[in-house]
Amino acid sequence: MQGRELRGELDAFLAETEQGLRAFRRDLHRHPELAFAEYRTTRLIAERLTAAGLHPSVLPRGTGLTCEVGSGDGPTIALRADIDALPLQDEKEVAYRSTVPGACHACGHDVHTAILLGTTLFLAQQADAGLLPGRVRLIFQPAEELPGGALEVMAHGGISGVDRIFGLHCDPRVDVGHVGLKTGPITSACDKLAIRVSGPGGHTARPHLTADLVFALAKILTELPAALSRRIDPRSSLSLVWGRVEAGSAANAIPDGGLAEGTVRCLDENAWHAAPDLIKALLESVAGAYGVEATMEYSRGVPPVVNDEVSVQMFAEAAARALGDGSVVPTQQSLGGEDFAWYLESIPGAFARLGTRSPETDVTYDIHQGTFDVDERCIGVGVRLMAHTALTALWEGKRVSEVSEEHPLAELF
Repeated sequence: MQGRELRGELDAFLAETEQGLRAFRRDLHRHPELAFAEYRTTRLIAERLTAAGLHPSVLPRGTGLTCEVGSGDGPTIALRADIDALPLQDEKEVAYRSTVPGACHACGHDVHTAILLGTTLFLAQQADAGLLPGRVRLIFQPAEELPGGALEVMAHGGISGVDRIFGLHCDPRVDVGHVGLKTGPITSACDKLAIRVSGPGGHTARPHLTADLVFALAKILTELPAALSRRIDPRSSLSLVWGRVEAGSAANAIPDGGLAEGTVRCLDENAWHAAPDLIKALLESVAGAYGVEATMEYSRGVPPVVNDEVSVQMFAEAAARALGDGSVVPTQQSLGGEDFAWYLESIPGAFARLGTRSPETDVTYDIHQGTFDVDERCIGVGVRLMAHTALTALWEGKRVSEVSEEHPLAELF
């Protein structure tokens, strides 16, 4: 189908469904569910897909689902949306404010879900009309914020047989109608670190007769990040930042235990793999100098999302067709983590940033804040983008497959 014809089809589809998709998003926003507790969200998605004649498959835990559209011998493309909320209080004064204390969609996953639902329904119409040159697997993934939902999807065959995968994320720094793309790493690795320090304790009047645990903990807090900056290539941007520190309960008593927790973020995959052993060695060196015992709990999070060049180009071509020239804007690699990375360690694909900022206002919201909200025009924009991307990837994959069958591989290069 030519780009102009597809735009017309999408215009007609969204004229009928866009308001409903916005209402669906607002319903999810009012009823957020945290990681691996997205039972209502999963049920609502499954009901919408079943009503359209599709056959969604709920994951074994009961949260998250996959659904396949199309058939035949063409390529299989996957599109993914995450469906979980954050453990934050909704601070907005809007009609669709969260009704669940301490939980809200402050990262736009409700928007991602509404976009993928709309995209699924449109692609199902295309399949029924015989216009889908292959299959599209729709992944409504649980527990991105944990993270772990991507691994759950993969463990149950969610990307088995998939040739290429695409996803997007709300970006409140980009105007609605635009999409941010970047080849190569677009997010960082993100791990959690907990350090427990122990010593004999004692009186603050006699620190020389014991191990001054608070002083030692303070040295660990300052010297570990400083030492890492000299032991790792600075281009990897490995960052250790503390978020929680505890020690002691009285001003005149040296405690016998302390705790520090933080995150380790990194832009480079090789440095990410090296980080745990290096941090452990540095910790032992600093702790030993002050006579305290230190243990480390290092929890792996996610590797960086590394966008495949061909997939980024497909995204860019689709955006130009769907949204017009000038709709693609450059975007920087962030230090945020995203478990879409696990899919890209197995199959090629790309992750895009969808503009959600209203150009009519000077207000810029930030994700992971209780005030986060979007310009809901981004939902229709997202459906256009993802539908065009899926069809671009399917037609390109089919073309490459046909060429490969007609010509020996050696003749193609």
